[in-house]
Amino acid sequence: MLLNDHLAHNGESLFRWRSFVLLAFVPAIIWATLQGERVEHVVGDFWGDVFEGFAIAVVVAGELIRIMTVGFVPAGTSGRNTGAGQVASRLNMSGAYAMVRNPLYLGNCLMYVGIVLYAQSITLAVVMALVLLPYYERIIAAEERFLLGKFGDDYAQWAARTPAFIPRLRQWRRPDMPFSWRSVIKREHASIFGAIFALYLIAVTQHWVDGEAFSAWFHIGMGLIALLELGVIALKKRTRLLHAAGR
Repeated sequence: MLLNDHLAHNGESLFRWRSFVLLAFVPAIIWATLQGERVEHVVGDFWGDVFEGFAIAVVVAGELIRIMTVGFVPAGTSGRNTGAGQVASRLNMSGAYAMVRNPLYLGNCLMYVGIVLYAQSITLAVVMALVLLPYYERIIAAEERFLLGKFGDDYAQWAARTPAFIPRLRQWRRPDMPFSWRSVIKREHASIFGAIFALYLIAVTQHWVDGEAFSAWFHIGMGLIALLELGVIALKKRTRLLHAAGR
């Protein structure tokens, strides 16, 4: 089997589990979190806060990339999947997809690495980045083989001018559809809540290890966010309020 075919074959299996890669790192993240705020212990409170702010910014940047992608995409694009395998009814070559071929995976990588940085383990963040590169390389190889087979020259020409993972900002092209907050809430609520909850758990645990505590309002705020997430789930399952035509 040729190398590209081997990568694509592996990617077909990984594709179905692409949203759960962070779970494999949970034990290591827990271990890192239980060491307390190690960066702050070394560089002091001010630079420790700067480091935490940077980590949060990386997470936010990743989620914003996902939001700006999902908010514009039409139905039948952006990696929809079924038990039968990959499906796509059209190519999306505008908006984020005009600058980079895999904006959702780029957003994922930034979010995952940012969460690990927030746990104050630079070594673990580097390890995660080194794992994510071959992981997504295989998934992308599988997707590209599928899309090339379905869309032929149209896909090949778009792929030739669009980077796989590092955005080329000057290639931005106005999206074909208007931005939809309904689509974002429907498709991204779990990702947003998951990121916030992960940062919350890390912060609470590190402060507990270091003998510190947050204000009760910090926990109340997290509780309100959790209730909001439950409300969105109920709306999604029981109503069509979050349905956006053509999405």
